[in-house]
Amino acid sequence: MLLLCAIAGCKKEAATDQAATAPDAATQAVAPPPPAVSATVAAMSAEQLREAASAALREQRLYAPGGNNAMEYYLALRDKSPNDPAVASALTDLMPYTLIATEQSISREDFTEAQRLYALLEKTDAQAPALPRLKQTIAQQQQLIAQRGVDAEAKAKTDAEAEAKRLEDQRKAQQAAAQQLAQQQAAEKEAADRRAADQRAADQREAAQRAAAQQTAAASPPAAAAAPASGELTAVSTPLPRYPAEAARRQQSGNVQVEFTVGTDGSVTSARVVSASPPRVFDREALAAVKRWRFQPVAAPVTTRRTVSFNPGG
Repeated sequence: MLLLCAIAGCKKEAATDQAATAPDAATQAVAPPPPAVSATVAAMSAEQLREAASAALREQRLYAPGGNNAMEYYLALRDKSPNDPAVASALTDLMPYTLIATEQSISREDFTEAQRLYALLEKTDAQAPALPRLKQTIAQQQQLIAQRGVDAEAKAKTDAEAEAKRLEDQRKAQQAAAQQLAQQQAAEKEAADRRAADQRAADQREAAQRAAAQQTAAASPPAAAAAPASGELTAVSTPLPRYPAEAARRQQSGNVQVEFTVGTDGSVTSARVVSASPPRVFDREALAAVKRWRFQPVAAPVTTRRTVSFNPGG
């Protein structure tokens, strides 16, 4: 009857053990093995132990849970009745299933349960051939789990250091980019300020030249009422040309020869650039100035040439 109950219950208990969640392996690696028989079971009477063992067999609690299984009850009963053949036979029948459960606990790294079951086997038969192998396997697996924890901790440390370095490199790159942007903005502001200063200086020179020309024209004697018969040109107003800002910034000088025609009323009717040195730097300002010139009236249109000079120090 005992053997039939054991065979029927073993499959159910093995499946239950496989489905159970194993405790943390690193914690189990340092946990001492529990006693084979709990103090509560050891304190029961022989009659209580027989009844509890029979009930455990019927309910298929062959080796688990701890403190309430047939193996513990029969071991405690054997301590009280060492020569009881029925107890010895029951333990012999239960050992293969407990051995299988021990190996299953090891494979799923549930070393607390494996040690408990190993203690049951050892107390049942300290000379059982499988005990040395089980003991060595438990020790080796515990060492592997402990080493796995060390390796995981080392990897976590390495990953943390790598992440810290990545963040530091990112921070330095952002700081360098911010400094570069600040330098670029400062350079652009300096260039803009320099251009503005050059423009103000050019405007001031132009204003001074205009004022000087106006003073010269005001100090000149009144023009004759009659136009010169010879066709000579007599200047009434020759405002100076505006000095280009870019040329002023470069302290660049030059000359532009302009050919222009003066109408009978003394105004410039047309003008063109004949030559310029350097070319295309002062052409526009020279033409603009010449077209503003005024002369005394003449009897007939007169075409002539004049050289307009640009000197940054003038």
